[in-house]
Amino acid sequence: MSRRPLFRAKPRPPLSRVLALVVGLVLVTGVQATSPLRGPPHHRTTVPATAGPCVHLSARLPHMGRALCDAAGLVPTEGRSTQGRTLYARDVVAPQVRLRVLVVGAVHGDEMSSASVALHWIQHALKEPADTHWRFIPVLNPDGLLARPATRVNARGVDLNRNFPTPNWERDAKVYWEQRTRKDPRRWPGPSPLSEPESRFLHDEMARFQPHLIVSIHAPYGVLDFDGPGAPPPKLGRLYLDQVGIFPGSLGNYGGVHSGMPVVTIELPNAFRAPLESEMRQMWMDLQRWMVERLRP
Repeated sequence: MSRRPLFRAKPRPPLSRVLALVVGLVLVTGVQATSPLRGPPHHRTTVPATAGPCVHLSARLPHMGRALCDAAGLVPTEGRSTQGRTLYARDVVAPQVRLRVLVVGAVHGDEMSSASVALHWIQHALKEPADTHWRFIPVLNPDGLLARPATRVNARGVDLNRNFPTPNWERDAKVYWEQRTRKDPRRWPGPSPLSEPESRFLHDEMARFQPHLIVSIHAPYGVLDFDGPGAPPPKLGRLYLDQVGIFPGSLGNYGGVHSGMPVVTIELPNAFRAPLESEMRQMWMDLQRWMVERLRP
């Protein structure tokens, strides 16, 4: 048999055959899209952007099953991220309220363990509210957390924990970023204070809620920090007080130093591995004990 010329046009197949091939491809593609793939849960499927928060979070966060996340009962707020994701919160209110406490996780998107602890703590608050109105915002930076890979900054590349309106922000934040961090893109404070929808939401929430205490959960330095009036907690679980100073535009600087709202900053030891359940409970118990002894309305 003689070889076919390389550039000779192939005869077109009948129309019926083309239609059959198209239908076959559609059916095969549909089967593949619904077939589970092997690998870690957050690599198995692509979650629709319109799915509820726990579909995303339980697939992404360490030590976070879907049932526990669903039990947290997260409620959508009016807040939105840079990419339009809904910011969720949960209030737990004791029968007799003496204090208002705001708990914030995942200010930095690549500190996933912080969101896990906040969600676990919602369950503890439901069992032991301790004369407190708790308001939890487990994930302030969903765009950074759900990015692949996760990022410290939000979708516009801004470090939300340098974007709060501390005095002389325009001067100090720029100098600090340029000279102290050498223009580290992970710590860019943004073009102006409260330039980001996530930091504006938290700023407005502080004004609405007027908390007696803010607990900001971070990672991975394994210490406890404190800003503001009053005596700090000496320890929470295995984390001991080691005040690291204040930074232009940080939540601790703005809330604790300049707004009179004490800010306890928890730095978990690992950003991608949540503490054991017993450790999270011990931290919760130590926090409540300190609140009873030291925190005054």
